[in-house]
Amino acid sequence: MLNKKFPNNFLWGASTAANQIEGAWQEDGKGISVMDTLASDFTKGMRIEVDSPFEERYYSSHKAIDFYHHYKEDIKMMAEMGLKAYRMSIAWTRIYPNGNDAAPNQKGLTYYHNIFKECKKYNIEPVVTISHYEPPYELAKIGGWTNREMIDHYIKYCKTLFSEFKEEVKYWITFNEINCTLVPFGIRTAIGLNACMKDSINNDHTRFQALHHQFIASAKAVKLAHEINKNFKVGCMIATMTAYPLTCHPDDVFATLQHQQMRNYFCSDVMIRGYYPTYAKRFLEENQIDLLVHEEDMDILKQGCVDFYSCSYYQTYCISGRGEGEGVAKEKAAGNLISGLGLKNPYLKASEWGWQIDSTGLRYLLNTLWDRYQKPIMIVENGLGAKDELVNGEVHDDYRIAYLKEHIKALKEAICDGVDVIGYMPWSAIDLVGLSTGSIEKRYGFIYVDMDNEGNGTLKRIPKKSYDWYKHVIETNGEEL
Repeated sequence: MLNKKFPNNFLWGASTAANQIEGAWQEDGKGISVMDTLASDFTKGMRIEVDSPFEERYYSSHKAIDFYHHYKEDIKMMAEMGLKAYRMSIAWTRIYPNGNDAAPNQKGLTYYHNIFKECKKYNIEPVVTISHYEPPYELAKIGGWTNREMIDHYIKYCKTLFSEFKEEVKYWITFNEINCTLVPFGIRTAIGLNACMKDSINNDHTRFQALHHQFIASAKAVKLAHEINKNFKVGCMIATMTAYPLTCHPDDVFATLQHQQMRNYFCSDVMIRGYYPTYAKRFLEENQIDLLVHEEDMDILKQGCVDFYSCSYYQTYCISGRGEGEGVAKEKAAGNLISGLGLKNPYLKASEWGWQIDSTGLRYLLNTLWDRYQKPIMIVENGLGAKDELVNGEVHDDYRIAYLKEHIKALKEAICDGVDVIGYMPWSAIDLVGLSTGSIEKRYGFIYVDMDNEGNGTLKRIPKKSYDWYKHVIETNGEEL
């Protein structure tokens, strides 16, 4: 008999990332990350790359929402919302300021011990991302993940985390949205390239080589984690780029299959199965991408398969394998990860940012993942970005409630289908600065932060209407939406 309810131990939670909330970019020994060198340009609505983080510009990561000094207050508010899990990340440069330091920064370790102490006080399970788009800037100067030397620096960092926090953390994620190494913005945030090197080596070969190094690093980290604590659970994290054929024309259907293989499944196939799939080998060969692979690499991949699958899910889009001249009406879909890739689905509504909303797509995705892998699944990002308005001290974000409600319904249906989903952690626990823009006006949080795009404001934390709604969802274990 299939389960008709959410499991009693289901990890209801919410998510954030260190570079988008912590601030305190040079306090207590923290070094400079690649994110700290990206300035916000509000005329262009994006972050721009500069050679130095000391130019007279605004860098949102330097202050963010100052979680570094507000963590006790913020975690208490998460606890009062009823969170059972908090998916967060550790800033690599708080632990190893330059990435290649001889010893870890003790003040950084103490800070995260304090974070986990607060979580434990409220019985919140931390789910920790080890690398979330912020490699050390000093390592960017040697080519970031294009340089195989990064593997050793990463494993040293992991060994410190696993040893230091072996009694405080159970769930680890090796890389955030690892498949974004292959999309345009990943050249800086995921690969960690110095701005002055970017143009000369920004190509498919570079991206796939960097991704291969990350695969090896992740596999080594999984093996190391299990050696340090056999109870550790280590997962991959994929930005799900779920696509449908634009029509039932065979060319659209097959183009969608190929797109799904390389965008949605490739990384998890390697990290869960422990080897490169044949479709990827053909892609690399036909595109003349000759990777530098060490003799022992394939054994390393086999020995370091992850324990669970985690993902972000925000939207779906369509793919066509036919050209404009073949009677196909094509309108590009909006979305920071799918820019230039996806087409609009005429049957879906969209957010004010143009991201199409598809709760049924979540059920579809979860079923395909379960059929493919039979590994426990965590949804560690899912949410709606909107221009929330604070009116008379309140934020009535009914649109966010409607979005999350439908996605939780779809999640429950997937569980009834037999999919082993163990956690749901929407993006985000609290308002934070945007990854691609550095602005805060596109808000995702259950908790409003009084701050504008330029970092002005009181930083006061205010629960939104969705905060109380989600609290009731958790209290009823998803039975009352």
